[in-house]
Amino acid sequence: MAKLQIIDASGNKVREMNSEIFDGQIRWDLVQKIAETEKVKQPYAPYLWAGMDSSASGNVKHNRHVWKTDRGKGLSRYPKKRMSDKGANFVWVAAIIPGVRGGRRAFPPKIIRKELKINKQEQILGLKSALAMVASATEVKKKYARLNDVDLKVKLPLVIDSKILNMKSKQFFEMIKKVFGEDVSEVAIQEKKIRAGRGKMRNRPYKRNAGLLLVIGNKEERKISGIEVVKVQDLRLLDIAGNGARLTMFTEQSIKDLENRINGKSQVENKK
Repeated sequence: MAKLQIIDASGNKVREMNSEIFDGQIRWDLVQKIAETEKVKQPYAPYLWAGMDSSASGNVKHNRHVWKTDRGKGLSRYPKKRMSDKGANFVWVAAIIPGVRGGRRAFPPKIIRKELKINKQEQILGLKSALAMVASATEVKKKYARLNDVDLKVKLPLVIDSKILNMKSKQFFEMIKKVFGEDVSEVAIQEKKIRAGRGKMRNRPYKRNAGLLLVIGNKEERKISGIEVVKVQDLRLLDIAGNGARLTMFTEQSIKDLENRINGKSQVENKK
């Protein structure tokens, strides 16, 4: 059981707490497997009703001897949509079928996707493995090229006192610079830059780095522009170890909620 140091706004140790959530074995295979299942993938296929929706006053019927139909007028039997009508005069346009303008595709790619499922024990092992990666300075440096030649002053995992959440954003950023130092704070705080290349002409002129991830308790509330904040109940493995160990900060309450999540205790059991 590891002893975690809880620091204040000045970076000084306030107290210690014991926790086992960062003592897991690092298993890259399990982390990559779970992270792949958590990704939101857009299937390579068109919209299910693509070409079938018609913006018109209505579809033309094909019944015989009925008003508003195309029978007995010497017209083709293509499916049509009625663009306008006035008395017995109609404006019809062929629609829906592949050979007409705006129609569906003939043989579009089908949505064939098998969702991977991970059982509960694997999810718990994967989360503990990801937390162990976040607590390792060696794994964190592998993700950030700018930290290769930098010595981390702070001991990982970084746990802060929950009172720091009451600070204003400007004070919070000053606290990050004190704790991490100038070199690491450039990675911790998100930077918005103008993209180089053609992307500026394609509606994505800016890009920004991921920055620091702040994990808070389920009952805690905080929003900070420039830092991603996630509650324990919404935390995914993809957030902390999707493409390497991410620079992460935890609150004291979030450690307790993570222990309950890993041990399978719900909020109702905690209240009881």
